[in-house]
Amino acid sequence: MYMMKKYLLLSLFLSFGIFQSQIIRKYSNEFLNIGAGARGIAMGGAVISNQDDVYSPMWNPAGLNGIQKDWQGAAMHAEYFESIAKYDYLAYAKVLEEGVFGISIVRLGVDNILNTTQLIDTEGNIDYDKITKFSQSDYAGIISYAFNPGGNPKLDVGVNAKLVYRNVGKFASGYGFGFDIGAIYKADNGWKFGGMLRDATTTVNFWTINQDELTTVVNGEEFNPAPTDKMELTMPKLNVGASRLFEINSSIYVLPEAGINVDFAKTAALLSTDFASVTPYAGAELGYQKMIFVRLGVNRFQSITDIEDLQRKVSFQPSAGIGIRYRGLTLDYAISNSGIGGSNFYSNFFSLKLDMGEFRND
Repeated sequence: MYMMKKYLLLSLFLSFGIFQSQIIRKYSNEFLNIGAGARGIAMGGAVISNQDDVYSPMWNPAGLNGIQKDWQGAAMHAEYFESIAKYDYLAYAKVLEEGVFGISIVRLGVDNILNTTQLIDTEGNIDYDKITKFSQSDYAGIISYAFNPGGNPKLDVGVNAKLVYRNVGKFASGYGFGFDIGAIYKADNGWKFGGMLRDATTTVNFWTINQDELTTVVNGEEFNPAPTDKMELTMPKLNVGASRLFEINSSIYVLPEAGINVDFAKTAALLSTDFASVTPYAGAELGYQKMIFVRLGVNRFQSITDIEDLQRKVSFQPSAGIGIRYRGLTLDYAISNSGIGGSNFYSNFFSLKLDMGEFRND
């Protein structure tokens, strides 16, 4: 009986391991790792410990607790690869009697993709009239809540609940759900330490595949076979950073942050193992009278192979931006490079934030 139990447990573990190897995706739901708000993009994501507004859910939900009164609203638009892909973000956050509540909507989409699956008929003839167009879009709805546990003003904690919908034209669609957990600790010496565990419980996506639309048969040979796995897991990612505000004088300040991003998988990061991959990041904001801002950042250091000379080299993603604030209205701009190289890969980000609490103070 004992040997039977051991054999059964071993079989279950082996089955679970095989099952996991089939459904874990290294780059699943990557659109949720882009971030939101031109400020954070310009600083290279170096806002894990210092983002304290309505954009916080995409960086660290604990930062929502930095909203002191009333409510904030925000919108962002960006375009990638010469406007082929469009990225949009809308958010709202409101101060409650205890804590801060937020809701965000994210979309990344590519429209007017040529569908050539029916270009060749069953006899091998080409018919250009069969070419159609479709869109590929990723959506996410995020509900966030941040608070001070035990009333401790030095510690902010936040949680995201995410619902994901992904659509590939008439070919496939999928739903997913997951959670993020974040915290920010404010030390007496002015330093802030932040951490966010993305997809803390893993994010699960369930896919529905339209076999008839996806599959093409030419002369009896099947092309574009449908994937066999209908479920995928997004593994957790850890972001940790530290920052401190340095006042140069009564009008000028500098706010730098540095930290690491940890993927629990082997990637192209400079420091990568089968268990985890670590990538450093750094960024800073220079502010004048809390009205004009200049920002720089760098992240996503990777070891890649150059497609021209096939030599290994270090790639990174630089970014920069500016911002201006008047009363409760803030307009930010950022420009960021994909890290691949070449001017065609630069993307522009524009974001707008309305802080009703600032308006009511005036």
